[in-house]
Amino acid sequence: MKPVHMLGALFVMALWGTNFAVSRYALREFSPMLMMAIRFAIVAAILLPFVKFPRNQLRQVLAYAFVLGGVHFPLMLHGMVGAEASTASIVIQLQVPFASLLAAYFFKDTLGWRRGIGMGIAFVGVAVIALRGGGGESDPFHLLLIVLAAAAFSFSNIQVKWMGTVDPYQLNAYMALFAVPQLLLYSFVLESGQVEQVMNASWGAWTGIAYMVIASTIIAYAIWQPMVRKYDVNQTVPFLMLVPVFGVASGVLWLGEAMSWALIVGGVLVIAGVGIILIRRPKIVVARNTV
Repeated sequence: MKPVHMLGALFVMALWGTNFAVSRYALREFSPMLMMAIRFAIVAAILLPFVKFPRNQLRQVLAYAFVLGGVHFPLMLHGMVGAEASTASIVIQLQVPFASLLAAYFFKDTLGWRRGIGMGIAFVGVAVIALRGGGGESDPFHLLLIVLAAAAFSFSNIQVKWMGTVDPYQLNAYMALFAVPQLLLYSFVLESGQVEQVMNASWGAWTGIAYMVIASTIIAYAIWQPMVRKYDVNQTVPFLMLVPVFGVASGVLWLGEAMSWALIVGGVLVIAGVGIILIRRPKIVVARNTV
């Protein structure tokens, strides 16, 4: 891999990792479902003029939007209400062991003892964080929501595999469009004060949403997707292990989150377990690590 592409990959990991802290900052003023509805509405408005309607894959895209927009993101954002950004960025890495399990079930991909050990280590790491609370404000219930969000995200990768060849920008644009009604419905049923939140949000909260849309979604994918197509999986996927490093650093430095031995030990275990799995990579490889 060329040095310029390595720097690009590192930059993308920084964008995705710091996005956890940015999201939690914005959650101080926006309720979770409303925030994601606004984010995806802006993403759709930006991308839709440049992509074609997925006529031949409409049902598959709708199903994909339901899993991400209707399951993954609601679980993830509600989990982050009670889990610190640093902790969430580590726990969401369980999407990799879940991807291995799903690949074994749907595609008969042999797990092997090495991947089994990696999964065990990763889950033990999350257990260490959950039982010790991560040393901060995270609680086991909200961490469980993030674990379930990781499982839902891994299944969305199965759906992408079933689609075959698909334009990632087309997929992201229409996933965002179809996710907005679901998120608004959830917000209407589960949340309140939406108008007041929009009217009274600070420039910092709106900047956070802009960061999620422009930096961690559009810019990150504009850099990452060409590299995924250009280089082998074993050259690009290892960079994903840097996401929690940036996630923890931004949570501690930007939000003042606590750094505890439980978070350090649990984080090391999770990253080590994920690393073992990626070395013995499954047929389904998680292609992104963001909220």
